Amino acid sequence: MKQPLLLFLLALFFCSCAGMKPIDSHATKETKALFKNMGQLSKNHTLFGHQHATEYGHGWQGDVNRSDVKSVTGSHPAVIGVDIMGFSGRSTEEIERNKEALRKNVVDTYNRGGVTTVAWHFSNPVSGGGFYWVDTVSLPAVKYLIPGGVAHEEYKKILDHIGEWAHSLKGADGTLAPVIFRPFHEFDGDWFWWGKSHTSREDYISLWRFTVSYLRDSLQVHNFLYAFSPDNLFENEAEFLERYPGDEWVDMVGMDNYGDMGRDRYALDVAARKLKIVSDYARKKGKLAAFTETGLESIPDTTWWTNTLLKTMRAHDMDLAYVLVWRNDVRSPTHYYAPFPGQVSVPNFLQFYRDPYTLFENDLKNIYQRKKFLGIF
Repeated sequence: MKQPLLLFLLALFFCSCAGMKPIDSHATKETKALFKNMGQLSKNHTLFGHQHATEYGHGWQGDVNRSDVKSVTGSHPAVIGVDIMGFSGRSTEEIERNKEALRKNVVDTYNRGGVTTVAWHFSNPVSGGGFYWVDTVSLPAVKYLIPGGVAHEEYKKILDHIGEWAHSLKGADGTLAPVIFRPFHEFDGDWFWWGKSHTSREDYISLWRFTVSYLRDSLQVHNFLYAFSPDNLFENEAEFLERYPGDEWVDMVGMDNYGDMGRDRYALDVAARKLKIVSDYARKKGKLAAFTETGLESIPDTTWWTNTLLKTMRAHDMDLAYVLVWRNDVRSPTHYYAPFPGQVSVPNFLQFYRDPYTLFENDLKNIYQRKKFLGIF
């Protein structure tokens, strides 16, 4: 390629990404780099993720530098999902133990060059029932947690734990590990206490905005990217955005979808159409997009990885930063979403792994650093 044409194409590419930046103007250098690099990589690739991948897996727990995905492919997932559900509703000692265990997990991932996304199955802070909605027990907590609510000060104390933890995520090089924080997910369903039937649109948006503002502006957390992810219960952009808190409050838009991916039905055209709504909005607004949760429990379909997941993500022209499948339970013989050695979908998963479109941890090079020339990883 002649040099003027190469320079022209590079200029076009830089212009197309110029509007992409995190909502936190004081985000750390590494957080800004992760945001930019994920946006660039998503033009031709998608990072593969697995929930709780390095904490435990099918029949094991707590082994050093182990994941079921690594046992199959030789590489950890590019994205590791963790959960801060243990940061509230427990004794002080247990909360501190949970914070330390997750700190180490996130820092280890960062030191290897991988990415962490943080879910929050937040146990109801004003009633029993845990994070699920239980008709006879649960109270609609959102209205109590927002500014002016009777539990607002208690909510700030819970966020203080999260902020303290965020400030503790120092890698081997002394820099803070960025994470993708995905609170109050699947809010368009009714199964969580923050779900659609249990809070108004206005109160949900108020809770989201306060959470971001308190962490970012009051607690000075500058290594978080914020991800907004409903379930798959929308049909168009307007429905997708019904409880959207606004572009100034969100870095990443996503979708959780198990139902269309084999759990309830195989509706790949529907899943792909909804993913395109997410991707199109992200492109239009300078956000990242992701397939934030999916999977098929027990993976009995031996070609699910290429004929369902890959096919869905590649059905349209879309930019998807990552796709994450759910966890592999330690004890259950059937509750797992990623293959382990001997599982029936392993041969197909290896095809998925080798596909140039998918990226795993070993494929990532300096994702926390900005480069002069784009996309060379």
